[in-house]
Amino acid sequence: MLGTRDPLFLTGVTFPPEYAICEETRVKLTVYDVKDKSQETRSFLGCTTFSVGDLLKSKDQQLTLSLRTSDGTNTVGTVVVSHLKMGEIEDGEVDQIAADAQGQKYTLVCEAASHGTANDKDNNPLMNAVFKNPVCKVYRFQTVDSKWMFVREQMAECTLSFNIPKQLITLYIQEDMRRIQELKDLGDLSSHWDNLRKEVINHYGQMISSYQETLTELNKLTGNHEHARSKTCNKKCSTQELLTEDNSLCIDLTSAPEFSRSSFKPSCSKAEKYLEFIPINLHTQRMRVSCPRKTDAAYDVITVGAPAAHFQGFKNGGLQRLLSRFEAEKKNFSTAYQCIYYSPENTAKAKEVLTNIGLLQPLISSLADQLLQASQQHSSELLKEALKTLSDKTEQFVHALKDELVKNALLALYTARPSYVNKRHSTVCNNVDGNESPSKENCPHPLKRQDSIPHHSEYDEEEWDRVWVNVAKSLNCIIAMVDRLEEHENNNQETATDPKLADVITSHTSWDWQEQLYPLVVTLKDCVTEVVDRAKKSMTFVLLQEAACSIHQGLVLKQRRDVVFSQALAALACGFVMRLYAGLEDKGFLQQLHLVGLIAQFESLLSTYSEEIGMLEDMEVGISDLQRVTFKITEAKSEDPNDLQPIVSGRRDYYTVEVPLPREVFDVLPNEIKEGKPLQVYPVLFNVGINQQQTLAERFGDISLQERINQKNFEILDGYYKSLSEKVPLQYLPCFQTQSDLKELLETLQQNILTKKRKNVEILWLAGTICRRLNGVRFTSCKSAKDRTSMSVTLEQCALLRDEHELNKDYFIRALDCMRRSNQINVRALNKGTSGRLNGKINELHNQLKEKEDTRPSTGNCMMSSLIAPGQMAILCRFYTIARRFVYCICIVLFVQTKTCFSSVDM
Repeated sequence: MLGTRDPLFLTGVTFPPEYAICEETRVKLTVYDVKDKSQETRSFLGCTTFSVGDLLKSKDQQLTLSLRTSDGTNTVGTVVVSHLKMGEIEDGEVDQIAADAQGQKYTLVCEAASHGTANDKDNNPLMNAVFKNPVCKVYRFQTVDSKWMFVREQMAECTLSFNIPKQLITLYIQEDMRRIQELKDLGDLSSHWDNLRKEVINHYGQMISSYQETLTELNKLTGNHEHARSKTCNKKCSTQELLTEDNSLCIDLTSAPEFSRSSFKPSCSKAEKYLEFIPINLHTQRMRVSCPRKTDAAYDVITVGAPAAHFQGFKNGGLQRLLSRFEAEKKNFSTAYQCIYYSPENTAKAKEVLTNIGLLQPLISSLADQLLQASQQHSSELLKEALKTLSDKTEQFVHALKDELVKNALLALYTARPSYVNKRHSTVCNNVDGNESPSKENCPHPLKRQDSIPHHSEYDEEEWDRVWVNVAKSLNCIIAMVDRLEEHENNNQETATDPKLADVITSHTSWDWQEQLYPLVVTLKDCVTEVVDRAKKSMTFVLLQEAACSIHQGLVLKQRRDVVFSQALAALACGFVMRLYAGLEDKGFLQQLHLVGLIAQFESLLSTYSEEIGMLEDMEVGISDLQRVTFKITEAKSEDPNDLQPIVSGRRDYYTVEVPLPREVFDVLPNEIKEGKPLQVYPVLFNVGINQQQTLAERFGDISLQERINQKNFEILDGYYKSLSEKVPLQYLPCFQTQSDLKELLETLQQNILTKKRKNVEILWLAGTICRRLNGVRFTSCKSAKDRTSMSVTLEQCALLRDEHELNKDYFIRALDCMRRSNQINVRALNKGTSGRLNGKINELHNQLKEKEDTRPSTGNCMMSSLIAPGQMAILCRFYTIARRFVYCICIVLFVQTKTCFSSVDM
């Protein structure tokens, strides 16, 4: 106890889920007199023990225990332990134990009995397959009507922290190996282009080797950290002393075994090379609230360090700046390397064509085989259905390749062939020997940029058009043949009156159907193969020229982008899975998910100063790249945890994340989702720097990056709302106590973005509120997802308790104080992230960030007071005052010197 004999205890200590609570379980309570919390100076007062069985069997489920000294001779106080109920919830009740010291109750959670049960939404087998090592806390706070609400806060690690990056690295390796093979398949090239090709292949090989080393190290890390946990309640284990958050009552409880560290990456490892693809401090945090006479509510947030290439550093800026500089310099490189400059749009188009080719060619071949099978079965219905699908996909294939970029690239590839170069050299030599000037129509044009593609009289530019037109003609022949076969079948049915004769005709016709269609199907496949071969080579040549323009710089940027995207996708997949699991019984959410998609709002607290500018530039590109990701829901093979892990497929320009669900869960989903409809995600990023470095940036630096990011992502958020309003009834959205109109909230957010206001954290507050009302998933980030992140999350949670659950205003600061203490869930993340940093430092940080206001921070300035330490603000103000005086003194000195000079001139 600290400074009082009558403490008020609001916070619980959780029994670890690894140890099932039973009647034989014994709990030891130890009370200390704390002198200095930051220095952990305390003196022992007394202790007592009891068993859970004694509590449950006691009258009124209440025990009165005496605190005794260490030798057990003297009594120093009394503790009353009561058995409580955490409100009525849908799947039953959660038992609690409360310790009462001097009439004040302290909540202890008895949750081991509910962990792992099918009805526990936070700890069912589906959740436990992806979310590991949960750490729980339970609080109780008073409402405005003097009732008690119970708040259960659970933080967990996510297996996707390592799982998703490992899959991505494997896909990166496979894609780069395919790219090397495609470059080799280009065939003979002139010596100039052949040397460039060899150099590009060499750099691809180096990157593949680096990725393979990283993947090997990650497999070692995740493969050797399996921790066997005992589930018997009779097992004896050590005890640890836990310092409480309110009045420093220390209670010795059965300690949990050390958590496996293979599910997350601490911030102290952010600069390690082999962990650069892994997100920093990725954790899920769920706050479940149970109030009297109200439905339980849950609020989720994902905390993660800013997706950035920390190992590579930020000396030259982040991705956004590096990519802009690269595109500007690539035009000069293209001239130096005698390449054709292709814009980023055309480069992306080339990658898209290659992706479409890879997807559609095997699909068309499979559909053609299905057509032949239908003809063999002599089924008109199956034949029509197979033909319709084949026609749709073939038309899609032709449309994808009917592009001028493909035609121009084929011509550029023709000019890079040795035959063209030799012919050109021979023509020039003959003209020189004969002292004749070459005519314009025979002289090949020099290689220029894309807006002036070279033309040559010997190259047939219409040949490509004829090639892909042959695909359409082959399809038309198949359609015509199917029509003839059906017409012939109808005529046979009308003329065949004798049953025996009808059987003979049907048998003969069945053979004729397949015999007539087979050569046409073979022709279609051959035409598709020819088109694919030419298109693939032309697009590969486009990408070769892009890589050749700046071989080293371009591949380094690609690797940096891979790293940032890997971290961002791991966080997004974690948030999507958590939101999906929470909304499986919400029909409105599922309809919104397949009709419109899911909004993913990233809240960033990075400053626009020093190296954090580079982090923000990396994060901007990484979050934007998530637009290339779609999700699919599939049926899991079994309920084994390994079969419930999301699976990533695709290539750099397009990825799909498949989320398996158990059969009983999958069967009740909407048909559109069960049929594999791609589910879109709309990532948005809003950033407001809040630390002392941001103060320097706003006074002496540049914050245009932050302003541009907020404005750009507001447009995405506003577009999502408009699309949602058109496709989904707004009554399907979640209901809140504060029923502000979404349109009004968006208008207010836009006004705040356009307003030039320092550290306008109202932007983050409004964006978060809009995201929750749109059924979205929220992410909170700073440099390492520790100090600033935990302060922001706890403030948001307390505000939700007050606004949505009528938290007593006198308890707002106390609730905030509880959640920010050293051994709370959010700061345990800080402890894990810093590998056991001293609690004294955390307590000191908390004291600096302690809330001074007891009302809602409705304005930006008030909200800032809960996010920025008062001591830090005082230091900033003093720094600003000193700097201003320093500048003033310099101006006086310059004025005196100037006046002296003028006086000397006058003399």
